[in-house]
Amino acid sequence: MNRRIATLIVALVPIIVFGVLATTVTVPYVALGPGPTFNTLGQVDGKEVVDIEGTEVKPTSGHLNMTTVSQMDGLTLGQALIFWASGRDQLIPRELVYPPDKSREEIDEANTTDFRNSEDSAEYAALSYLKYPMAITVQSIDEKGPSKGKLQAGDAIDAVNNTPVANLDEFSKIIQATKPGEKVVVDYRRKNEPAGIAEVTLGSRPDRPHGVLGVNVLDAPWAPFSIDFHLANIGGPSAGLMFSLAVVDKLTTGDLNDGKFVAGTGTITGDGEVGPIGGITHKITAAKDAGASVFLVPADNCDEATSADEKGIELIKVDTLTHAIDGLRTLSAGGEPPRC
Repeated sequence: MNRRIATLIVALVPIIVFGVLATTVTVPYVALGPGPTFNTLGQVDGKEVVDIEGTEVKPTSGHLNMTTVSQMDGLTLGQALIFWASGRDQLIPRELVYPPDKSREEIDEANTTDFRNSEDSAEYAALSYLKYPMAITVQSIDEKGPSKGKLQAGDAIDAVNNTPVANLDEFSKIIQATKPGEKVVVDYRRKNEPAGIAEVTLGSRPDRPHGVLGVNVLDAPWAPFSIDFHLANIGGPSAGLMFSLAVVDKLTTGDLNDGKFVAGTGTITGDGEVGPIGGITHKITAAKDAGASVFLVPADNCDEATSADEKGIELIKVDTLTHAIDGLRTLSAGGEPPRC
């Protein structure tokens, strides 16, 4: 009897030790998998994901879903083994997601900044596609600069000191001819409000001999109405394409999706170029799980995308916003769009 007990104890010891290790020891890996999807034509928390105010918004239906990748950090050995065995999730070295030379806060802040920039790019790409005219557009305001409270992000600058400015070069030449402390008069247009005039006393910067207005501006298509995106806690720039499609869909007659459940991903530039993203296979899986039958794939992701389990979902290759819209319309007409 004692020998049996001793044998049993000897057999159980490694199992117990492994169990303790599996639940307490963490491993330097992050699990990536399919994340939630969001319909850019719908609502989240009672707000329109893409909210357009100040102009007629056309009725839309169906889905244009953006997709995400889930991340799980701080894995125990046991959790890592479960994810590895599932075949659905992917384990990658933690340093590839969270570089050791950056804090978690720095990484999260960078992802949030990328996401906000993608919203601006999505708006500009959609307005450019819809042929809205270019303007010198205020992208951001220096919170401690001289234009704070006088100009706003989204304003279009039409003239400085009664001199019309049609592009960034003309604007820059006027500002570079000023001195710190000088007063300038700025004619501007503001979304959903009457045009206005702001008198600004220029500030200074050690690296610049001329006066400083305290704004970041760029040449961008401008519309007199506002476009806001209400989707929090989604980091990175990969929602850009789907945001742009939603804006175009809401401002034009007819449904881009033709009643189909369309999902997709891709970064976008202000002039409508669609770029690759990470985790494409996980996003395709997430789209399939949500019910999508069509998935828009950035052209540079096509090779990887075809390695996913794509049965039951059509992979449409896109490299620009225009091509994405053309592909959807071709599909709706029964034609053959570019495929991965």
